[in-house]
Amino acid sequence: MTKTKIAVFVSGGGTNLQALLDAQAAGKLHSGRIVLVVSSQPGAYALTRAEKAGVPTVVCSRKELGSQEAFEAAILEALDRAGAEMIVLAGFMSILSKSFTDRYPERILNVHPALIPSFCGKGYYGLRVHEEALKRGVKVTGATVHFVNEIPDGGRIIAQKPVMVEDGDTPEVLQRRVMEQAEWIILPQAAEMVAADIARRKEHD
Repeated sequence: MTKTKIAVFVSGGGTNLQALLDAQAAGKLHSGRIVLVVSSQPGAYALTRAEKAGVPTVVCSRKELGSQEAFEAAILEALDRAGAEMIVLAGFMSILSKSFTDRYPERILNVHPALIPSFCGKGYYGLRVHEEALKRGVKVTGATVHFVNEIPDGGRIIAQKPVMVEDGDTPEVLQRRVMEQAEWIILPQAAEMVAADIARRKEHD
């Protein structure tokens, strides 16, 4: 079976990218191959992680490109060159337009650091998600991997994993636990599932 070509979109440190690279190296992500890392930030440490793993990288900065259209056109050009068939958003801090997401129906995955439909949607990203969860006093949080459409955190859910909130948690401590106990586990699993599905469909076409 031919492997599905995966592009990973990043904006920062790239810990979720590292989880995907590690899963690929360990043979857990075997139906897909990461062929490109796209960063929205020039100095993102995720780019260093990609280079260490021998994965080609490209930087597409919306600020430098000037508009959403130019930003997405630059990304699409890079995806076409790499032959990417699916996309994983791994801490990617830019919203993609409907015309972009429509090109990849149920082929763009995102990991969100809460159990959707809680603490999700516009403005809910990074530490804010964990701050709000602690403020509400939830006892269980977790992470969700979902397909991406034009609505922030609005696509169909692929996988979820709960994580217990502990007494004395700070947003930073909770963020780390959700990454270690949920995000880094279910993101590679979901990527494998979707990559396998795309590869199977290709063989039948």
